[in-house]
Amino acid sequence: MRTSPRLLATEFALPWQVAVLCALVVALGLVAWLVSGREGQLILPASIVIVPLTIATGYLLFLRQAEKEAARHSLASVHARFSDIAESAMDPIISIDEHQRVVLFNAAAEHAFRWPRGAVLGQPLDMLLPPRFRERHDRHVAQFGATGVTSRRMGGPNALIAMRATGEEFPIEASISQHVEDGRKILTVILRDVTERVRSEILLARSEARLRGIVDSAMDAIITVDGQQKIVLFNAAAETMFGCPQDEAIGGPLAWFIPDRFRHAHLAHVSAFAATGVTSRRMGGSRVVMGLRRDGTEFPIDASISQLADGGATFFTVILRDVSERAAALDALAQSREELRDLASAASSAREQEQTRIARELHDELAQSLSALKMDLQLIRHGLPAIDAAVGRRLDRMETQVDATIAAMRRIAADLRPLALDDLGLVPAVESLVHEFERRNAVSCELAIADHGLVLPAAHATAVFRIVQECLTNVAKHARASQVEVVIGSDASAVTVSVQDDGVGFTTTKPRNAHSFGLLGVRERTYLLGGALRITSAPGEGTEIEARLPMAT
Repeated sequence: MRTSPRLLATEFALPWQVAVLCALVVALGLVAWLVSGREGQLILPASIVIVPLTIATGYLLFLRQAEKEAARHSLASVHARFSDIAESAMDPIISIDEHQRVVLFNAAAEHAFRWPRGAVLGQPLDMLLPPRFRERHDRHVAQFGATGVTSRRMGGPNALIAMRATGEEFPIEASISQHVEDGRKILTVILRDVTERVRSEILLARSEARLRGIVDSAMDAIITVDGQQKIVLFNAAAETMFGCPQDEAIGGPLAWFIPDRFRHAHLAHVSAFAATGVTSRRMGGSRVVMGLRRDGTEFPIDASISQLADGGATFFTVILRDVSERAAALDALAQSREELRDLASAASSAREQEQTRIARELHDELAQSLSALKMDLQLIRHGLPAIDAAVGRRLDRMETQVDATIAAMRRIAADLRPLALDDLGLVPAVESLVHEFERRNAVSCELAIADHGLVLPAAHATAVFRIVQECLTNVAKHARASQVEVVIGSDASAVTVSVQDDGVGFTTTKPRNAHSFGLLGVRERTYLLGGALRITSAPGEGTEIEARLPMAT
């Protein structure tokens, strides 16, 4: 410890005070002796000099002793306060002398090193260091002592290693200071056990390494940008996708990889996303986002974006996937579907034409032939003068068979293509269909048509008729319904067909019966005209089928 300034002032002030008092006393004695005028008589002057001098000297010595006691008391208080601070400190504090022997070892040091204080005081500091670091530590302390610097951090940016009484090593941070106390140089080291911090740093480094490995091995491109849209992370997949080396991309603008016409919209999208506070979401919605390779070629990508605030800065991470092959496959699939749609439409039209031709031939040729045959049978019956009873019965059966054949022929022709649809129009044809359904199945069927003068193009009229026909056929086969309602409505943009029954219903998510084509036919006819089909059903709750067919513009 340094000598108290007050004590130094006292030690230098007292001799001067004594000298001044002595000079004053001698001067007074001389004056008295000269005034007395009695040479040779020195007793009185001597008394006058010695007595006051003795009293003054004693008083000054008393003052000096009092000052010393006060200084010692103050120094002891300082020592006590320092000891209390050192003992209550949460960090270990160790002081060593010029020979690196421990002269102070506080309670926190006892806890950190697992050594009792009595076993350490007076011992070399080396006992608290692993053997491999002792020589280097001695050099470091000696160099520091020679610099004259009062304090500095030890070990630089790296943690130092200390050793507990058990031999266990642990990382520490340390700062060293030096001062002179009673002519001796004392060095004091303040330590901090950073085991938990180092362990956390190791775990964080491992986690970052794993994350880096995952990012670099990811099949999708991963790009992270800062608030200024400068790239701070660019993984290997991004290098391959965009044809740009990582070293070149880091620090560059993300705009390098966005086509010019999309850059402004992208900035607005990122700004809006940052304002929402949402951590992540898909970019582009239902549309495909376009990327730009370094060679200038554009390609479609799927992208999702996330944001993370770190140290007051916001970083945006985009995960990208090149969907060029998928987009090409979707285009090919769409083209294939369009071709199939055209093919199916042509096949359906050809089928309808063939069915119309067959229905016409049945009606015009076979029906006439059967009618002529019936007339011939009647002529035979009435032309013969006498007919045997057995022959009469035979003629009756023949007429009945001809009538049944004519009825079956008309039914088959109507099923193939109702002549009323071509001759009278959609509304009479559907009315006839509903009437025939009620007659055959004994099920009440209500028909509601908003416009009885409804006139549709041939393809739409045929589709509406066939949809109603298929739905009523399904009701007759499967629904076990007692009431059916058919509604046909139209507006400027579409015609709507709805068939609803109160039958047993079914589960719409159940796989289709491989041998059932009724609803499949309804769906196909709706699809061929670019329409939409809705089927609503549940067990015990009946079924509603609604088809909306857009009108050609």
